[in-house]
Amino acid sequence: SRVSSTFSTDFEQEGGGLVVVFAQKIKIRRQFLILERHTGRVCVKETNNNSRTILAPLLELTTVNPNNFDNSGTMNSPDWTLSTCCNEYQIIFCCLFGGYMIINYFLWNTFIMKPMKLIAVFVHEMSHATACWMTCGSVKAIEVYNNEGGVTKFVGGNRCIIIPAGYLGGAFWGGVFVALSGDRITSTVIAGVLVASLLISLCFSPNKVMVLLSLFFASITGIFIFLDWYVFDPLLQFVTLYYGVFIGTFSVYDVYDDLITRTVEGSDAHACHQLIPCCLPRCVGVQFAIVALFFQAGGVYLALVWMGASY
Repeated sequence: SRVSSTFSTDFEQEGGGLVVVFAQKIKIRRQFLILERHTGRVCVKETNNNSRTILAPLLELTTVNPNNFDNSGTMNSPDWTLSTCCNEYQIIFCCLFGGYMIINYFLWNTFIMKPMKLIAVFVHEMSHATACWMTCGSVKAIEVYNNEGGVTKFVGGNRCIIIPAGYLGGAFWGGVFVALSGDRITSTVIAGVLVASLLISLCFSPNKVMVLLSLFFASITGIFIFLDWYVFDPLLQFVTLYYGVFIGTFSVYDVYDDLITRTVEGSDAHACHQLIPCCLPRCVGVQFAIVALFFQAGGVYLALVWMGASY
């Protein structure tokens, strides 16, 4: 209904799909960027000689997948079983996810990945801080160190919730970034949440590394948001997907390296063991790893469902 109020339209049936003919030259380029995002592939076609003569300067077509709409013209409910997977957007998403994983694998121990590892540590520490605030505690400091460690100093709150929130929170937010990367608006929202979190952390006695990290990633993410909305689209969706893939991967690797292959005194799993002596650190690490993998898989699943309903 929003489209028909702006454009004069005709409808044809072609190849089992609904073809919408737009015959009015009103912000064609901007409108089709929107239509391509919400309906399907944009193409140009001349239906016959008369139409070509009259409408050639104005004629544009977009083919709408009728499976995504009900009889009233509104979007169907999401395909939770992924029975219609995969359209071209879902294929691109899966290829990018796999490609990012391969890039991370080959460059993991290089200096190029250092900033990304530090931002993953920040998400870990910010998850501790968020759990502290949610349980009515008070955060005194959030620090990230160049050796890929970090600490959140707090008073009060529920330690049983705050302690596991680091590893699990990192995995959770990695999954959220992945899930929300499939749409321009949602990727903007989650990128904005990251920028806000980085700036908020500067209010809690950050060390030098934390200050530099916050300013750098808040600036670069803000630039990506600006470029996506005013210069080139899509861009931010690729960035937020990479953030999600890396943060989720780092969380799983961190759990495996710190909690399963060895027991690090002072780690979150060791702190859980001190709170509940029957929970051995390695046992806690295995549980954390399972939950972390679940969050990452859940993010991929939700992104595919989202794109299947939207495109």
